[in-house]
Amino acid sequence: MTGAFAQRHIGTDAAAQRVMLDALGYADVDALVKTAVPASIQVQPRTTSDIPAAATEAEALAELRALASQNGAARPMIGLGYYDTLTPSVIARNVFENPSWYTAYTPYQPEISQGRLEALINFQTMVTDLTGLTTANASMLDESTAVVEGMLVARRASKSRSDAFLVDADALPQTKALLEHRAAALGIRIRYSSFDTSPPADLDVFGAFFQYPGASGRVWDPTEAIAAVKDAGGLVVVAADLLALTLLRSPGSMGADVAVGTTQRFGVPLGFGGPHAGYMAVRAGLERQLPGRLVGVSQDAAGHPAYRLSLQTREQHIRREKATSNICTAQVLLAVMASMYAVYHGPTGLTAIATEVAKKAQALAERLREHGLSVAHEAFFDTLRVTTPGPSERVIDRARERGYQLFWADDATVGVSVDETTTADDLAAVAWAFGLPEGEFLGAGEQGERALPFEGAEALAGVPSTLLRESGFLEHPVFNTHRSETAMMRYLKTLADRDYALDRGMIPLGSCTMKLNAATEMAAVSWPEFSRVHPFAPEADVHGYLAMIEQLEVWLAEVTGYDAVSLQPNAGSQGELAGLLAIRGYHHANGETERTVCLIPSSAHGTNAASAVLAGMKVVVVACDEAGNVDLDDLRAKIAAHADALAALMITYPSTHGVYEHDVLEITQAVHDAGGQVYVDGANLNALLGYARFGDLGGDVSHLNLHKTFAIPHGGGGPGVGPVAAKAHLAPYLPSHPLAQRKDHAGGHVFDGGPVSSAAYGSASILPITWAYVRMMGLAGLKDATAAAVLSANYIAFRLKDHFPVLYAGEGGLVAHECILDLRPLREATGVTVDDVAKRLIDYGFHAPTMSFPVAGTLMVEPTESEDLAEIERFVEAMIAIKAEADAVASGVWPAEDNPLVNAPHTAESVVAGEWAHPYSRETAVYPVHAIVRNKYWPPVRRIDQAYGDRNLVCACPPIEAFA
Repeated sequence: MTGAFAQRHIGTDAAAQRVMLDALGYADVDALVKTAVPASIQVQPRTTSDIPAAATEAEALAELRALASQNGAARPMIGLGYYDTLTPSVIARNVFENPSWYTAYTPYQPEISQGRLEALINFQTMVTDLTGLTTANASMLDESTAVVEGMLVARRASKSRSDAFLVDADALPQTKALLEHRAAALGIRIRYSSFDTSPPADLDVFGAFFQYPGASGRVWDPTEAIAAVKDAGGLVVVAADLLALTLLRSPGSMGADVAVGTTQRFGVPLGFGGPHAGYMAVRAGLERQLPGRLVGVSQDAAGHPAYRLSLQTREQHIRREKATSNICTAQVLLAVMASMYAVYHGPTGLTAIATEVAKKAQALAERLREHGLSVAHEAFFDTLRVTTPGPSERVIDRARERGYQLFWADDATVGVSVDETTTADDLAAVAWAFGLPEGEFLGAGEQGERALPFEGAEALAGVPSTLLRESGFLEHPVFNTHRSETAMMRYLKTLADRDYALDRGMIPLGSCTMKLNAATEMAAVSWPEFSRVHPFAPEADVHGYLAMIEQLEVWLAEVTGYDAVSLQPNAGSQGELAGLLAIRGYHHANGETERTVCLIPSSAHGTNAASAVLAGMKVVVVACDEAGNVDLDDLRAKIAAHADALAALMITYPSTHGVYEHDVLEITQAVHDAGGQVYVDGANLNALLGYARFGDLGGDVSHLNLHKTFAIPHGGGGPGVGPVAAKAHLAPYLPSHPLAQRKDHAGGHVFDGGPVSSAAYGSASILPITWAYVRMMGLAGLKDATAAAVLSANYIAFRLKDHFPVLYAGEGGLVAHECILDLRPLREATGVTVDDVAKRLIDYGFHAPTMSFPVAGTLMVEPTESEDLAEIERFVEAMIAIKAEADAVASGVWPAEDNPLVNAPHTAESVVAGEWAHPYSRETAVYPVHAIVRNKYWPPVRRIDQAYGDRNLVCACPPIEAFA
């Protein structure tokens, strides 16, 4: 029986479902789904389950509190790219915890995404200003994956024919591991250099990577080495700490081609490793090589400035196996937080924070040296490597006695990093851990005068003057205006009001599953026991996290039919890559290194092909038939042609066309018979959960989108989590991590496949969302959610079939959890395009469905289980009304060049300012149905000129005069 939470999560109640079922002609929801899902793959009812019965919201929160209490309250001073930070309350409350920001979708409809696009322009401007480079993207997944992407940019853009990439020996350990794992699949040789001499010897490389400052804290001038690499034909990638760059010379000024890193310490909680917004910036000429998303400035139909995603021809949906990266998303919510941290503090505030951090490190170094301890480097920013008089473990243990986590570098060296949260008392406690007298720890005066006062220390005392920053940054008014909390709050509210998010209405995007992100699921994310935990904290301090993660591994394995689950991949694209790398590792372990061909249906998501290439595989496309299914004859022919080289087949189930393929068992068996492995893309699991399992379909490995099926918010285009689940024979090749607290996982599996993310458990701080979702839904609730989603999709298809043909259907004319409406006949009959319909839906108060994927000229509609019947009917009525408007154009009521569809969306200004010269009324323009009069969403801009923005590429904050 569905629990109380499930009844709130699922939008259609029994009465509403009865109306929908009567229209479709089914006795109950179970009968509908069991007709749609092939009987051969349906799961049998389980007598036992590892998933407990559904908890109430109060019970789930109490259990999460108990787990959170098992995480130690130690102060992290480990560093290695992760720092404690202070999130301004105005940002925490108005962005991080605000559904207007976290329930928005990727800004593919830019007219209703102007708020988050402006925030991302701020982010890009912040990054380019601080790095001294020309163009930055809208964020990366984390620092280490950004370094890998920088390496790939260098490989593509370099004229060198070398297969070697030179890597700083003082790089972060997780970055080294990630580079080695990813490079191996691509035939890239990683070479290390300590850069003790400059320039280094033997520069037959296509590129080089520098960590600035280094993992050990070292600050040095790499200018000469950078020039030498470039003179030899290589490109240079620098991973730079943005806070340090407020005081240190920028990578661009030193000649770097690419700068990468993380913005985590700009107000984004540690969260046991994520999610955080990585960054990438490039010099002029490399813009089209940038991976990920790029926000640019264009203009709307009235000539006003407007933001949009630029250079979208780079994206995987278009380039597929020729894509420059498999990353199809960003870390938007976290990038917004980081950009707003810069808006909140401004250049003066950031510089003050950085200066204080540097003073703290300098004060600690001076006191340690005074007591005979050796600090590795004279020049540093926030990190010290200290040689200990005895075993370093003793210092680590003493620090833990006082509640601090330091980094064990080796048997005689301890690392300590300070940040904006570090106090004088923290420094004193750390000094005591290194053996300084207790009296100095306590302080001198009767009131405990603070030991180690850092106010008088000289920031960057050992750094050469040639490395000190001289150029300005963050000079745009946006970073120098919002100083009061009132101003900041209103700025954030203004931006949020420009966007359309799930808190306004349905976002019926096919393939993207924009379902409810319930408040109870979100609650634990901001608890300090989860949010202020370092990803490399000792195991004893993270028992709560590890217990929650193990439970999730067990639960996700059960519902997918697999044996092992890795939660490390921090995006669906990274989950895809991890699964394919596991397949590669398996074949190599069996001595079958020649297996490199990956079969991918023509309908597949674009990241599938890009991921296969990055896993070192060759993509061979398999045709689909007229019904949208994999063409079995073509599949057999491709298998026969590549039998000895076949590594894998990647399929999506239900298919990308939104139908359940009946021949899936035959498809997977044919691949297995030829010695290949089957990767089942988990994007559409919301149509399967509780009724069938990927592992039972013949799948060997799958990624799951927690930001789709399992309720993690999309956050305006990120964060996401893409766990990878596999059968036991592939488990040893799932992602590992050099700094993981444990090597073993649920079921006793040990992963040894190499990392795919900076942190061992990826974006761990948002895993409580999925934990809470599963815990409150229970197995029955998860199944009911699937049934409700499939029912809603089929009801929409039924209600609209007489107005828009449904392109693909399966058994009984049924679709899965989404349906594809074919608008090509509408264009042929009326001249109205899919773009016109999408933009006109804005006037009706809707976000458009997915446009032209997987078939050009179509709309893919997915209502999800969270929408109620009234909202579904509102959407259906809007689509029917738009069809009538298109017919009016065709009949000559309105001219083809001037009608409500081609002029959509309509802003308030467009109907108020000046004379109204259109052949339709103002009311028709903005109030096409009476129901929206009181609750109208007003788009801030008119239709945006996409081509103009690419011809005139501007990807930073425009001057304030542009908006006059």
